[in-house]
Amino acid sequence: MYSSAASSQPERRTWLVPALLLVGLTAGAYIPAMNGGFIWDDDDYVQDNLTLRSLEGLGQIWFQPGATRQYYPLVHTTYWLEYRLWGLDPTGYHVVNVILHALSAVLVWRLLIRLQVPGAWAAAALFALHPVHVESVAWITERKNTLSGAFYLSAAWAYLRYEEARSPRLYWAALLLFAAALLSKTVTCTLPAALLLVLWWKGQTPMRRTAVALAPFFALGVAMSGVTVWMEKHSVGAWGPEWDLSLVERGLIAGRALWFYAAKLLVPLNLAFIYPRWEIDATAVWQYLYPAGALGVMALLWAFRARLGRGPLTGVLFFAGTLTPALGFFNFYPMLYSFVADHFQYLASLGLLALAAAGGHRAWTRLGQPTAGPVALALVLAVCGLLTWRQGQVYADLETLWRDTLQKNAGAWIAHNNLANILKERGQLDQAIGHYRQALLLEPGSGQIHLNLADAHRARGESAAALRHYRRALKTEPDRVEIYLKLGNALLGQNAVAEAIEHYRQALRLVPDLALAHSNLGAALAIQRRDEEAIDHYRRALQLKPNFAEAHNNLGRLLALRGQFAEAIDHYQRALQLKPNYRQARTNLAEALQAVGADPRSKP
Repeated sequence: MYSSAASSQPERRTWLVPALLLVGLTAGAYIPAMNGGFIWDDDDYVQDNLTLRSLEGLGQIWFQPGATRQYYPLVHTTYWLEYRLWGLDPTGYHVVNVILHALSAVLVWRLLIRLQVPGAWAAAALFALHPVHVESVAWITERKNTLSGAFYLSAAWAYLRYEEARSPRLYWAALLLFAAALLSKTVTCTLPAALLLVLWWKGQTPMRRTAVALAPFFALGVAMSGVTVWMEKHSVGAWGPEWDLSLVERGLIAGRALWFYAAKLLVPLNLAFIYPRWEIDATAVWQYLYPAGALGVMALLWAFRARLGRGPLTGVLFFAGTLTPALGFFNFYPMLYSFVADHFQYLASLGLLALAAAGGHRAWTRLGQPTAGPVALALVLAVCGLLTWRQGQVYADLETLWRDTLQKNAGAWIAHNNLANILKERGQLDQAIGHYRQALLLEPGSGQIHLNLADAHRARGESAAALRHYRRALKTEPDRVEIYLKLGNALLGQNAVAEAIEHYRQALRLVPDLALAHSNLGAALAIQRRDEEAIDHYRRALQLKPNFAEAHNNLGRLLALRGQFAEAIDHYQRALQLKPNYRQARTNLAEALQAVGADPRSKP
């Protein structure tokens, strides 16, 4: 207990200035990121996330797994709250990410001080400014990292205080904060193991007692991890040939990934949004050098722990252990594109950064040059800050992101495909087709790329090429309704009405209550003068989707041809209520009104 308010004032000043400096450095380095827009996956998490729109949606976030792409309800709750504050302005979401990252940097500093790690502030500053963390901070979707990281570090701080004070309050606070971390991102499940490791390093607590105290943490982590593994497979789609890896192959991935992440921390150059996906070959002897080397380093640090102390081994084990959920032993969706990503080592990096800061601090004290350490640290932080500033500019928008990705990884087929989508929407069809073709060379079995390329050819009026790629897409994904509809539309444009009808019917066999398929089938049947069947399908489309303006207009047209003008007029008027600038519906309405002797200038 503090003896007086006055005595606490100097202590508060001693940590307030360094904390504010960490926050200021973080904010300054991330100015370009805060000015960025929405990028990949941000549509699923924010822009098109209907759960953010209502109070009912907030309930779905928490109680309907599958209502959001991943079950991280605390993350989506922050989006829900922010949507009320600034809607779909990306700036607010970016600012919150930067604030959370700065808060985590301060927590890192305070934690390392509590653990008496030399160079604690330097380690926190490296964490704050290291460019490898830009992906976690500048990407709105990775609120998962920044939010879970803040809860993880807070839980660690509370538990370490509990170990000192043995206060039940602190224990329950730590457990609740850990639960919050798991509800933000389940890679934080490694926290109890990390706490055991840290307490072993300090050697101040009986391990058996600590293991018993941490048992509920382990149980909670395992339970939430099970939910995530299930969601990744059944909701996100992490299954298929790309994830069909043996345990040996997964071990090879893990060993190589450890060296990859350590290298990016040491030399953070050529950071890419998507890195090349390694070819894993269990028969290639050289690939075993990665896991063998990693295990060798750990074995050496264990063997020399009496001379070096437990610190170096603790830092390396924390790094490797915290990375474990992302090392390839468990399936996760990004493995489709690459086995590694910068955001996977957000928390794990602390092990090596703290080790580097402590080593630098000890070297400085032994050197006996008072200014050498601060100058060296300032230079390192300046370089990191500059690289972070530059890397933040990569996240300005989707086109910038994909072009930067291709500059660093020309084999990223998803980047070619997604850049082509942007170019196609902008009407730059020649460039779009070029990127789609390159994507197909890299990923020839992708039905989605064939579908996108077919759309681009159709937009350019190249019907034969469009039909060819629609058929290839269908061969690759025979149960995908969208392809049947688009192929049917392309065939209808070529007057191959009978074949178009068959594709529309197949779409309805797959999804019987699809309004668009009923409407398209109605249009094709009308061309064959099968008006009765066409009318039935238009009516069914409107039952399923009452606000379907085109179906109202087309049904009205058929009814008018049969002399049912009163009902036709109702449908034309409804179409115009839904789409006031619907020229064809207005023309049809005028003709129908004229046919019944009404003033065609009358408004619906």
